Amino acid sequence: MEQKKFDLNSFIGMLLLGGILLWWMNSRKPDVTPETTAQTTEITNASSVQNNVAGTPILNDSLQQIALKNKLGAFAYGASTAKNGETVIENNLVKLTIDNKGGQITQALIKKFKTHDSLPLYLVKDKNASFNINFGTTDNRILNTQDVFFAPTLTKNGDSQILSMKLKVSETQFLEYRYEIKKDDYRVDFSVRSQGLNTVINSSQAINLDWNLKGFRHEKSLKTENMYSYYYYKADGDVEYLQMNDDEVISDVNWVAYKQHFFSSILSSDTPFNDATLKSVDFAGEENDSVFTKTYALKTPLALTNGELNYNMQWFYGPTNYNLLKTYKGTSLDEIADLGWGIFGFLNRTVFYPVFNILKGFIGNFGLIIILMTIVVRIIMSPVLYKSYLSSAKMKVIRPEMEEINKKYPGKENAMKRQQETMAVQRKAGVSMMSGCIPALLQMPVFFALFKFFPTNIDFRQKTFLWANDLSSYDMIYQLPFSIPFYGDHISLFPILASIAIFFYMRMNQNQQANMQAPTQEGMPDMQKMMKYMIYFSPIMMLFFFNNYASGLSLYYFISNLLTIVIMLIIKNYVIDEAKIHAKIQENKKKPEKPKSKFRERLDNAMKQAQEQQAIQQKAKKK
Repeated sequence: MEQKKFDLNSFIGMLLLGGILLWWMNSRKPDVTPETTAQTTEITNASSVQNNVAGTPILNDSLQQIALKNKLGAFAYGASTAKNGETVIENNLVKLTIDNKGGQITQALIKKFKTHDSLPLYLVKDKNASFNINFGTTDNRILNTQDVFFAPTLTKNGDSQILSMKLKVSETQFLEYRYEIKKDDYRVDFSVRSQGLNTVINSSQAINLDWNLKGFRHEKSLKTENMYSYYYYKADGDVEYLQMNDDEVISDVNWVAYKQHFFSSILSSDTPFNDATLKSVDFAGEENDSVFTKTYALKTPLALTNGELNYNMQWFYGPTNYNLLKTYKGTSLDEIADLGWGIFGFLNRTVFYPVFNILKGFIGNFGLIIILMTIVVRIIMSPVLYKSYLSSAKMKVIRPEMEEINKKYPGKENAMKRQQETMAVQRKAGVSMMSGCIPALLQMPVFFALFKFFPTNIDFRQKTFLWANDLSSYDMIYQLPFSIPFYGDHISLFPILASIAIFFYMRMNQNQQANMQAPTQEGMPDMQKMMKYMIYFSPIMMLFFFNNYASGLSLYYFISNLLTIVIMLIIKNYVIDEAKIHAKIQENKKKPEKPKSKFRERLDNAMKQAQEQQAIQQKAKKK
């Protein structure tokens, strides 16, 4: 049998054929690179997204165009050239970040302020806010601007920065958001306008603007921050606010303000919103660890003008500062500072803010400003206090005569006669029972005005004085390991000092009121006992109520009561002379009584008729 030999030529031929086969197979395989993989993923996902979210321009691939056309219709042109990204516009006061997706503000940083824990203060961040315009198109699609990408163009005009965000149908047809921020201003001009979209937007369907915001917590006391966080709006020329957890449909709305105690987010429009739905919900409740305070919402239809959108608006992201807001003439935005209604707001606007602004001009310590304001108020009120003490001294002098009247006319059957005689003695002595009530009545408006002034004045925010590190919030000297109902989980010192001062003031005032009051008559409540109860009840109420309140307000009441005590001691010991008062009363008794006024005559006649009726009833009972 013939032995086979190794054929070298055949072996080389086989190797060449195998190499050619391997080359051919590899040359036919697709070139899979990271870039191609990403592109393939985009095309695959094009049916489930409205725009490119990978950060690169959307491919002009036929499949991509089909997907966008099916989803966006006429707006597919703009989407095919749009891309992901952000644009920042800012000045010395505020920094705004506008996202290409939705063309909306996604960050609003207030530069010159910090949170209570020293973090940057954002009104908008981490998707806590959304701005969207929803409308139908003539090809039966619904478009939400917050879901699609706008093309940004940033320009400068002097000190102003202008950002144009366009959602395009073509180069001459688009929906535009235009932002313009000026130097040293919290306001940002904002316009919404369309061009050439009268054949694209379906005018028979509603066009709705939606603006929603969840208010971040910024202050130490969540309870107090919630107390002063409200949804304000101006409609029909009047500024109103929503009640907690309320919603209303309002027409002719000029602006809406999402107030978060010391800071506000405001949207105003030159063209009033009609049939606007406003909604406010308390988000936090009593949860001390809550990130948010309240949620706010605005939903309002927009009107077309000649088939186009054309609204000139304005954003405001900044402090709720009364002095700042009142410079915006004709807007009434200063009313969201919440200085109180009626006479309380009048006192704050015309007295306390002007005095405060003057003192602030040359004094940097805000605790000293509070003390000086307190001194000014006490000096202004001192004449009233003097009148009260003068009436008290007169009552003390004539008190023996009134006690004699009680003895002379005892019993319920002589009540009217006893009252007539008592009033006659007081009238001859020149004493009015109302003079004891006047100081308290006059101080009530001051009390409630300052009750609004200190907690809402942003100038006191994070200003320190002695142990208080924030005069707009409570001063804490000790953190309790538990929480006391109505009191809290901490101890504040200024409310304790104010309560002590109130206690001693009321003790002194009790002696004064004892002189002012006529001797207790039969069947009448014992006012002395009631005053004793108030001496202890009022300081305790003060202690509990103000423990969580602004330390600046507690400081004011502490200094105010101290000064009142000092003034009362000076008047009592160095101003009023009871011997002279007694002599003056005796002289007044000798003078002929002045003719009675018509009111006095009617009062005397009424008392006389009541006395006669009482006598008739007593006779009837005897029979």
